[in-house]
Amino acid sequence: MATQTAAQRREQARTAYDAFLRDCPTNQLLGRLSDKWVSLVVAALSPGPRRYSDLGRTIAGVSPKMLTQTLRALERDGIVTRTVTPSVPVRVDYALTPLGASLAGLLTAVKEWAETHFDEVHAARARYDAGNPAAPGA
Repeated sequence: MATQTAAQRREQARTAYDAFLRDCPTNQLLGRLSDKWVSLVVAALSPGPRRYSDLGRTIAGVSPKMLTQTLRALERDGIVTRTVTPSVPVRVDYALTPLGASLAGLLTAVKEWAETHFDEVHAARARYDAGNPAAPGA
């Protein structure tokens, strides 16, 4: 058996990922990234760093618990950094890492797509529901 360099092993592992498999780590990562709070937090941070309280005001409907959980998960994944400035009161700022910035364009585009095309989706739902009385939204 031929030996491989570390770079060759990493490349082989990278190409072996298959997000369609439930146990694949990329499947789990996609699950995290598809969460609506993740999308909204990343989009809110894309212009630049923000304070926790500012994020809470910007993202309508997010509870403090959910915002904290989302920020912690994103920090663990290397997408967000948390900076604590000792002051009275303590100041906590969140910012995207370079990895997070590379994701921000994609998630912001999805957010903008939803904002742009909601009327079309709403009309499609109405047409579907009219033709399917047992549909969930009918």
